[in-house]
Amino acid sequence: MVGAAFGSQGTRVAYTGPVSKASEQGPTEGLRGRLHTIIFEAETPAGKAFDVGLLWAILFSIIAVMLESVASIRARYGDVLLGVEWFFTALFTLEYLLRLFSVSRPLRYARSFFGLVDLLALLPTFLSVLIPGAQSLLVIRVLRLLRVFRVLKLTHLLGQAEVLLTALRASRPKITVFLGTVLTIVVIMGALMYVVEGRENGFDSIPRAMYWAIVTVTTVGFGDITPKTVPGQFIASILMVMGYGIIAVPTGIVSVELAAATRHAVDHRACPACGQQGHDLDAQFCKHCGHGL
Repeated sequence: MVGAAFGSQGTRVAYTGPVSKASEQGPTEGLRGRLHTIIFEAETPAGKAFDVGLLWAILFSIIAVMLESVASIRARYGDVLLGVEWFFTALFTLEYLLRLFSVSRPLRYARSFFGLVDLLALLPTFLSVLIPGAQSLLVIRVLRLLRVFRVLKLTHLLGQAEVLLTALRASRPKITVFLGTVLTIVVIMGALMYVVEGRENGFDSIPRAMYWAIVTVTTVGFGDITPKTVPGQFIASILMVMGYGIIAVPTGIVSVELAAATRHAVDHRACPACGQQGHDLDAQFCKHCGHGL
C-alpha cells in the first residue's frame, strides 16, 4: 500500500507498506518484529503458513467441542477428547501470549475485540479445573470460531453490522406497531378458536389457543393441535393466508431502512495516525491526514 501523510511543516511525506490496526501495531525489528510479521501480516509466506495452521487448529478444536457434547461419544472417548482439548488450549494460550509479546501495546490489544475473544476462548478450560461446577462454561469455547473472521481477513465485514443496527433502530417504531397488531390478532383468533373448537379438540384454554394461532400465523404448523370443525378450519385458513403477509411486512420495513442507512453509512474505524473517524466505507486513506486505514 502506498500513500502519503503530511509533516509538521505541511510538507507531503510518502510512506509504504501495509498498516495494521492500532491495537495490532508492533515493532519492526528484532524477535518481536519477526513474530509480529508472522502473526499479524498474512501477506508474507510465513504469515500465510501461520494463518493456515491456525485456521485448521480452530476448526479441529470446534469439532472436538461438538463431539464432546454427544453423550455416547463423550462416554467412549472422553479421555481422548480431554487430551485434545488441553492440547488446543495450550496451543492457543501460547499463541495469545505471543500476540501480546509481539505488539507495541499489549494492554490495548488485550482489550480489543479479538483480544477479548482470544481470552474468553481460553478461560473456560482453566476455570473448569480451578472452579468446581464450571464445566458448563466450556460451551464458550465455540467463540474460537469468531477468530476465523480475522484469519480469513473478514474483519472489515464486521463494520457493516453498524449499518444493520442503524436500520433496525430506525425500523423500531414501525415494527413495534406491527407486532402490536399481530399480537392483537393472535389474542382475538385464539379466543375465537377456544370458543369454536373447545376443550374436546385440544383448545382447552385461551393461552393454548393463542399458541396455536402463533404457530399457524408464522406458517410453522407443528400439528400438535389442529382444528376439527369446519368453522375452525376456515379460521385457520384465514390465518395461514395472513401469515405470508406478516412475514413480508417487517422484511419490507427493514429493507427500506437498510437501504437508507447504507446511503448514509460511514466507516467508524479510527485512523491509526490521527485517530479521526467518519471515513467513507471504501476509503483506503484517512481524509484528514492521508495515512492508510
